[in-house]
Amino acid sequence: MRFTKMQGAGNDYIYVDGFREKLASPQDIARKISDRHFGVGSDGLILIQPPSGTGADCRMEMYNADGSRAQMCGNGIRCVAKYLYDRGMARNPEIRIETDAGPKTVRVASAVDGRARLLEVDMGSPSLARAAIPLRDGGDPREPAIDVAWEVMDRVFRMTAVSMGNPHAVIRLGGDGGRTAGPVPPLAEIPLAEWGPHFERHAWFPERTNTEFITLRSPREIDFRVWERGSGETLACGTGACAAVVASVVNGWCEPDVLVHLRGGDLRIRWDGAPQDPRERRLGGGRVLMTGPAEEVFSGEWFPPPVC
Repeated sequence: MRFTKMQGAGNDYIYVDGFREKLASPQDIARKISDRHFGVGSDGLILIQPPSGTGADCRMEMYNADGSRAQMCGNGIRCVAKYLYDRGMARNPEIRIETDAGPKTVRVASAVDGRARLLEVDMGSPSLARAAIPLRDGGDPREPAIDVAWEVMDRVFRMTAVSMGNPHAVIRLGGDGGRTAGPVPPLAEIPLAEWGPHFERHAWFPERTNTEFITLRSPREIDFRVWERGSGETLACGTGACAAVVASVVNGWCEPDVLVHLRGGDLRIRWDGAPQDPRERRLGGGRVLMTGPAEEVFSGEWFPPPVC
């Protein structure tokens, strides 16, 4: 199997060109090839497939490192667009990609020697209604869950739920948004490998959830760590960065244009068309634009281990 490893802000995936390669069991391959000791090593597997219709350049099919199917990845889709652009498979700087979270448009913001370096993704509209997440905490499914008390590991965190086509639970540490019952270490010292599974598989989230922990530097800069469902802690999460900014805006912590500092690099997130009325923001609307890098690491061939 021919593959290309790519990363966006350190969020790395194995990419397979589905125009040329056909995989019989991508879930199983995702688990094996993502293993950082016995495989190539990645946060998951992304297949670049032919589009289902005539309005897109390709279809993105994504699997987490544990083999589970995911709807969308903001860092991953930038890499998909770079793959198409660099190889001449997409001729325009605006690239249309089908995903399980709906069609997305990626714009090549800068390129060097015909290779995309910085890309902007139209991530679509955020949704905050509990039914869209989905979140089942006993609240009205039509209403958002903003700054609600969430008990995990005998601590009570303040959480805001956001859907960017996939579920997110955003927790601010420190300040008024960091009220907890029990001491919480600083962002850099959170034992996320220990904590993460308790958040991901909490009973409130029937489809599991990505969990973002943030602190504020200013109304236009935040620091960020993430536990991704199916992959564990990653160096970056594009949809998570978008969700963190949306949650920060609806809580009144940040402006709609924010630089997010992730462990693997920075992403610029802009909530374009965010409703001015705070009450309307609680329902979502507008569109979220994410700008960040995409890099090709290496290409190779992988021979799956024999089945014993």
